Amino acid sequence: MQVRFIMTLTIESVSPDTSLQEAAQRMKERDVGPLPVCTDDGRLVGMITDRDIAVRATAEGLDPSLTLVRDVMSDDPVYCFEDQDVDEAARLMEENRIRRLAVLDSDRRLVGIVSLGDLAVRASKTQATEVLREVSDPTTGRV
Repeated sequence: MQVRFIMTLTIESVSPDTSLQEAAQRMKERDVGPLPVCTDDGRLVGMITDRDIAVRATAEGLDPSLTLVRDVMSDDPVYCFEDQDVDEAARLMEENRIRRLAVLDSDRRLVGIVSLGDLAVRASKTQATEVLREVSDPTTGRV
């Protein structure tokens, strides 16, 4: 089964020039931890998480109203393409220990997100369980 059939289509993203305060407000409104960071034409350039804001900005004393997303985002986002197999997406999530995976179209524009919930509800509970086990495994030494 292709990723396009299980991904969540309604996604909120921010620009690299968005303030951390605005990004945090969007996270709160949508009740999400990560937000994709996209250019004006929808190309994925990074991810910003609530943890990025807390650890990379707040802990360093940066002003959230003056600090931009580009200053603390991860600029090497993990992604898959909408026509890839769900098994490949699950493998990427396991290998990179992530619970959400950006989905791009053939023009490399953001079109969705695949989450553990999407795997559990729309694909295979076994896949979701396996990804969760790997992402949460403390013996790998990665956090």
